[in-house]
Amino acid sequence: MKIKTILLVLAATGAFAQQKLTGYVNPFIGTGAAQGSPLSGNNYPGATVPFGMVQLSPDTRNVPDWSVACGYNYNDTTIAGFSHTHLSGTGVAELFDVMLMPFSGARIQAVPGENPYQSPFNHKDEVAHPGYYSVLLQKHNIKAELTATTHVGFHKYTFPKGQAAHVFFDLDHSMKKSDWNTRIIASQITFVNDHTIEGYRIITGWAPMRKVYFHVEFSQPIAHNFVTDGGNSYDNAVVVNGTAIRAVLDFDNATELLVKVGLSATSIENAKANLQAEIPVWDFNGTVAAADKTWETELSKIKVDGTPQQKEIFYTALYHTFIQPNIISDVNGDYAAPDFTVHNSKEPYYSTFSLWDTYRGAHPLYTLLQPERSAYFANSMLRYYKSFGYLPIWQLWGQENYCMIGNHSIPVIADAVLKGIPGIDANAAFEAVKQSSLREHPGSPFKMWEQFGYIPENLKSQSVSLTLEMAYDDYCVAMLAQKLGKTEDYNHFIKRSQYYKNLYDAQMGFFRAKDDKGQWIGPFDPLKYGANGGYPFTEGNGWQYFWYVPHDVKGLINLVGGNAAFAKKLDTFFTLEDRPEEVNDNASGFIGQYAHGNEPSHHIAYLYNYAGQPWKTQQYVWEILHKMYNTTSSGYAGNDDCGELSAWYVFSAMGFYPVNPAGGVYDIGTPILKEATIQTPSGETFTVKAKNVSEANKYIQSATLNGKKYTKTTITQSDINAGGVLEFTMGSKPNKKWE
Repeated sequence: MKIKTILLVLAATGAFAQQKLTGYVNPFIGTGAAQGSPLSGNNYPGATVPFGMVQLSPDTRNVPDWSVACGYNYNDTTIAGFSHTHLSGTGVAELFDVMLMPFSGARIQAVPGENPYQSPFNHKDEVAHPGYYSVLLQKHNIKAELTATTHVGFHKYTFPKGQAAHVFFDLDHSMKKSDWNTRIIASQITFVNDHTIEGYRIITGWAPMRKVYFHVEFSQPIAHNFVTDGGNSYDNAVVVNGTAIRAVLDFDNATELLVKVGLSATSIENAKANLQAEIPVWDFNGTVAAADKTWETELSKIKVDGTPQQKEIFYTALYHTFIQPNIISDVNGDYAAPDFTVHNSKEPYYSTFSLWDTYRGAHPLYTLLQPERSAYFANSMLRYYKSFGYLPIWQLWGQENYCMIGNHSIPVIADAVLKGIPGIDANAAFEAVKQSSLREHPGSPFKMWEQFGYIPENLKSQSVSLTLEMAYDDYCVAMLAQKLGKTEDYNHFIKRSQYYKNLYDAQMGFFRAKDDKGQWIGPFDPLKYGANGGYPFTEGNGWQYFWYVPHDVKGLINLVGGNAAFAKKLDTFFTLEDRPEEVNDNASGFIGQYAHGNEPSHHIAYLYNYAGQPWKTQQYVWEILHKMYNTTSSGYAGNDDCGELSAWYVFSAMGFYPVNPAGGVYDIGTPILKEATIQTPSGETFTVKAKNVSEANKYIQSATLNGKKYTKTTITQSDINAGGVLEFTMGSKPNKKWE
């Protein structure tokens, strides 16, 4: 079912007076897979502001699990409630903090673990745009509306007249308790007065020992409360401590109820301060309008001209890239450090770093569009390093979950420093990336790396993927050392960046696993998939990981035997349809062996440029842009992974993408938009134009940069920051002389 983007004036909120860029955003894209499709994006449609702590969104399952990691699935038919924290596009469920659910009529005695107040809903009664969400809860005939600021969720409930009004308040709501050993360690609810409740929960799961504090204010007095904690119940409680707290709050004669929920990761006092600073008055419509204005400002950093469908996909993708990382510091600068103490920073402190994914495209996009925040992201990682001993791998709510392999804070920080992003101490950054490349930790086993020059599979699984990804991280350390004149360090890490060659089997023509004796481990099948342990490849196979040498593509070409052999192997890769019986769930969006639904494939279509066949890059990039993205709930070919699939579209639709994420160089693909203009940090504009572009005209015939003939297949960050116009003339047939 195609979802129509809401473009009209919303009388209920007064948010829109005319068409804006926010009107192109369709938050329902990527929220539910089509029949027969394994993945859709795992995005949620609820209310949030750019990079905010609060993501106030409906949960369509009482117990979210792996199949609905963001809490919402478009194909579900009921809503369990509205919780205040969510992950956008991840493959693991987590957060879902402080869930509220309005209901009318009689209170129902709830069985522990069950939710008697969940309600059916219909998509025709559902509206979402940046900073706003609403739905009609059919069971209760209640209209629920949501908006948000950085630290505060704002609810508006319209109850049916003449019926008792209640709010179900759930501190036990979480992902499936059996996943990641999830459990509530402690929680508390305190009834401060008849308009205010506050408390906390301490929960462990994918992110260990998360502390979530809340301060909640209601526009109507609480007439009565009934609290349960497992099998215990409390009537008109003042304070309850427990591990499964759920409460029903009764409101007399409340046809309209407003609720403000302030969050903090550090204290109840800071949750209250966050609320008072961001939503001091009961102005729901004004908060909606402010959220829309904030989103309009952020989306305006790129102005594009294309078809309505292209604009809808593009601005929704840009919206998704600006949802995370998430600020975790309070308005006073306090934040939860990894040592479980409270620190303070004069600049915002961020978390939610899905680095195995986002270092590839999302963070390079931030250096173009969010340079100030790029510095904040890097500095947040450096502060984390000071407390934790090495840089984050996959950091969530201020804590490390050790998900995925490598240590890809390194390319993010190196990229920001190499590009001259102001506000980062380059020497401190180098010390952090160097030490994080030497100290043993679960993501990267450096002792055996130094000993063997590769990772032996019999000592550490996922060994081939680890070897390839660690080699890239080492390259990034080397480049930063070179910039700072640290010759000895440069020599050490550039040597390690070539260790990828030690797992190349020239006879087989693939990277494959060795043991600690240097012997190949067989049998080897380049089509066989690995997941997240127990096999040499991570969420992929030998075909997909063969191309992962983004820092030394020419070296990889030489291993294969030159440009012709390299291009021929790419041809086979994009046309080989064979599938093993078991394909990892993250592998989706196939073109041959190319799997756009998972990040290790993302740069591969651009590699034809390096072998002198850019028209094939243009062909496959065009195909991916058109086949792997659409405007429905199944609009993505895989998990969006905190904006990485979205970032690929934003870059590629404009006509370029970073094969080497820390190189400051972008490889040209093929633009599908008529025009795209980037607002650079210096105040200049950089415009990409595509003359004669159409569904048929996907091949570049010629190009000019600032009016001069341009034949390179790359464009640099400095070119873009300087401003100007890159203009392509497009045609229906390849121009094999343009390279």
